[in-house]
Amino acid sequence: METKKKNIAILGSTGSIGTQALDVIRANSDIFAVEVLTGNENADLLIKQAIEFNPNAVVIAEESKYLYVKEALKAFDIKVFAGNKAIVEVVTMDSIDMVLAAIVGYAGLESTISAIKAEKQIALANKETLVVAGDLVTALAKEKGVNLYPVDSEHSAIFQCLAGEFQNPIEKIYLTASGGPFRGKDKNFLATIKKEQALKHPNWEMGAKITIDSASLMNKGLEVIEAKWLFGLKPEQIEVIVHPQSIVHSIVQFIDGSMKAQMGLPDMKLPIQYALGYPQRIKSDFPRFNFMNYPQLTFEQADTKTFRNLALAFEAMNKGGNSPCILNAANEIAVEAFLKDKIGFLEMSDIVEHCLQTVSFINKPSYADYVETDTETRRVAFNQLSNLTIKQ
Repeated sequence: METKKKNIAILGSTGSIGTQALDVIRANSDIFAVEVLTGNENADLLIKQAIEFNPNAVVIAEESKYLYVKEALKAFDIKVFAGNKAIVEVVTMDSIDMVLAAIVGYAGLESTISAIKAEKQIALANKETLVVAGDLVTALAKEKGVNLYPVDSEHSAIFQCLAGEFQNPIEKIYLTASGGPFRGKDKNFLATIKKEQALKHPNWEMGAKITIDSASLMNKGLEVIEAKWLFGLKPEQIEVIVHPQSIVHSIVQFIDGSMKAQMGLPDMKLPIQYALGYPQRIKSDFPRFNFMNYPQLTFEQADTKTFRNLALAFEAMNKGGNSPCILNAANEIAVEAFLKDKIGFLEMSDIVEHCLQTVSFINKPSYADYVETDTETRRVAFNQLSNLTIKQ
């Protein structure tokens, strides 16, 4: 008897996680089928993916490219839609079994919530969904009986360490960080660096936004907040340690003092495959780790004084309410400005800190409050960006 394939919707199929997810599906075409693909602006890649994987529907978020995509796919039995609202609607299709949420940033929140409401299982690569509105998203997932399978390598590691341990209380988790390209550097060095340097990550291949976040340690800060919601933890139960080799992806410490670590070469396809195939582990031809190639694995404390973003993220998590939403929106504006050479590396933290101090705090925000907070924060960040640009 032939087993029914799992129909996957990939939100953000033209990005780093999306393209690697398609690599996994390509290698396991007997297990997975692509039901929906969505892209932001890269119409040519979306068209190429659609022709290869023949999904039921594709959505191009950039509405001006709708006719271009529709024309390119007119010979195929593929529905074509455009705009962010179409992404929110398409995830509710009955034929979808699982949604891979891989749209970068705040932009991925609404579609993920829509998919949860439609009771779709979620493979979550968009950490900002839980950073911005973790309380609402986790409560909704519980209400709808939806599982959130983490795709971030660190959260996948924690999830894998908890397999068979869900009844055992966690004492603490350790999220590992590579330290990025500037590990060990001081503020004087960081004040002079350019985006080209920041985009050269020593271990991982990621999109530009996440690579800059990794260099500033904001990515780790966002992951700390995500971990709080994914695993029901208190802030004091989460610690970040720098592990330059990126072999130990994260560690769980249980109440008896025992620790479990998940290890492997830095390759995002493994956590993607684990999330898509859970609870089965699927045979792969991924490169295998060899201990002799890594005779020493080292660990050190994170430098939160030099890399202030990590400290700001802990501060936002501890304060709660809409503070993480402020943190995320301010950071998105700051990173975009840095990538456009408008501000320096250290000034990204200045913008985030200013917004945390300036934007209205709400202790128990509703979804509408989160939307308003995101809008207000971006306005404040843009104003602060203008002030910094004038000073330069």
